Amino acid sequence: MSGKLSKFGGIIILLAVGTIYLSTYIVDKTQYAIEILLGDPVDIVMEPGLNFKLPFVTRIIFMENRLQDYDADPGAVFTKDKKEMKVDTYSKWRVTEPLKFYETVRTTSGAHARLDDIIYSQTREVLGQHTLVEIVSGNRKEIREAITLRARKNAENYGIEILDVRIKRADLPEQNSQAVFGRMNAERRRQAKLYRSQGEEESLKIRSDADRERVEIIAEAKKINEETRGVADAKATKIYADAYQKDTDFFKFLRSHDVYRDSLQEGTTLLMDANSKFFKYLKD
Repeated sequence: MSGKLSKFGGIIILLAVGTIYLSTYIVDKTQYAIEILLGDPVDIVMEPGLNFKLPFVTRIIFMENRLQDYDADPGAVFTKDKKEMKVDTYSKWRVTEPLKFYETVRTTSGAHARLDDIIYSQTREVLGQHTLVEIVSGNRKEIREAITLRARKNAENYGIEILDVRIKRADLPEQNSQAVFGRMNAERRRQAKLYRSQGEEESLKIRSDADRERVEIIAEAKKINEETRGVADAKATKIYADAYQKDTDFFKFLRSHDVYRDSLQEGTTLLMDANSKFFKYLKD
């Protein structure tokens, strides 16, 4: 009798453990959970921890609540000036409304399909409002933010938040590449020509200023030189005059001596009257 009771007690314990196991589930901190009762969602669990459910008639749908990446396939878009581009985008997204997410896209694969449609359509629409040159060399940050905001608004209908959309790569067909490179080359040449003309203008200005300063410096130097010479000549004249006043006969003799030295050089012939004053000191 005791053996039967013991066996019966073990079965009860096993049934209890199984019932508890089937009636509980654990939500990880990286997940959301939705309780589905007979095909209809009855509860949404946003916080991690141990939770209870009705066994056998309730199933649990888990979904990721962390930030996820989606790398879309490249797609062709046309710019405002009718140039074709092949654009490759990627995005960062996460689930914010689990129930809406489950009711609209169900799974991550379904979400990727929706994201592909949303991001490609918004990328095509935004890039279609800009020319090829604006996309290649313009404000790409503004274009990226416009795509992100438009895609985020559309994704809200599926319980998805798109945090960022980026253009990973944009390839051009060969004819478009040549056109872009030609325009870029012409733009660089224009800039180089502008810089050279500005440099030449600045060079002429510097040279003009230098020449003007040179003329001013030389004029000032000549002025100082003339003034100095004038002062020196005045002093010399005064010294000569003072010295001449002290002994006029001696200075007359020195002046005559200078004249003799300059005039009567070797090979010089003079025809003069012997009584001329020129020979006064020679006679003496």
